[in-house]
Amino acid sequence: MKTVSIVIPTYNEQENIPRIHERIRKLFSESLTGYRYKILYIDNCSTDDSRSVIRSEAGKDPDVQYIFNAKNFGFSRSTFYGLTQSEGDCSVLLFADMQDPPELIADFLREWENGSKVVVGIKNKSNESRFMYGIRSIYYKFINLITDIEHIEQFTGFGLYDRTVIETFRELDDPIPYLRGIVAELAPDCRKIFYEQRRREFGESSFNFLKLYDVAMLGITSYSKSLMRLATFMGVVIAFVSFVLAVITFILKLTGVVDYPTGNAAILFGVFFMGACQLIFLGILGEYISNINIRTMRRPLVVEEERKM
Repeated sequence: MKTVSIVIPTYNEQENIPRIHERIRKLFSESLTGYRYKILYIDNCSTDDSRSVIRSEAGKDPDVQYIFNAKNFGFSRSTFYGLTQSEGDCSVLLFADMQDPPELIADFLREWENGSKVVVGIKNKSNESRFMYGIRSIYYKFINLITDIEHIEQFTGFGLYDRTVIETFRELDDPIPYLRGIVAELAPDCRKIFYEQRRREFGESSFNFLKLYDVAMLGITSYSKSLMRLATFMGVVIAFVSFVLAVITFILKLTGVVDYPTGNAAILFGVFFMGACQLIFLGILGEYISNINIRTMRRPLVVEEERKM
């Protein structure tokens, strides 16, 4: 009997943990009786009673495992680490907020049995805020424009990964992994399953603007050099235009064709424009340097506080 490891990252999900556990148990007891499941919760230092609830579930179900991080190491690192610690013939990444339906695992397994090493869930509809859905759509189109690999639009990580793929993840040794980019790069022929994402019913999302920005910049700086090249091209263009305007102004003033004061307004706007461009690209450069610095220090993905496997 094949074993399916279900990795569930948690952070302040005390209300959702029992519900998602029950839905998984029901799915395997009714529809997927030919498989054995293991649930691996990886908790990123929750501040509510999530850990107590997970311990309780583990006490009632011997197929429940858990890893408790010593501190909050960030969504990307904790999630990727959970996948690398999973055991089984395949692993499914499923989020505890239940916006992605656990019942889709049956479809994942069917495609996996047909030979697909990676099967991903793509939300072609969503009950979340239209604004956020639109922002994500713009981001995916933007990152596909500036990177060399084709990122999977509306893919959050929810999907099935074969054991051989998990072994590849373990060998990457990347302290700040970007799962969406890794899947797009290493599994470009993955099978896609479309679904409608539901609205969160219990609890509040821990993803604020800064966390979404952090994930977005991780993807951009990990897989693109275009922004830094844009800074170079922009600098060349601005320098050329400035030189041409300076020559024209000098000739007009020298010949007396046009008699006008140079004016402080033009100088002021030029200085502010150049200053803004420099600050923007210095910030982008800082993001690149920060990621390089973290990767060279070779720190572990997470530090565990407690484990039950």
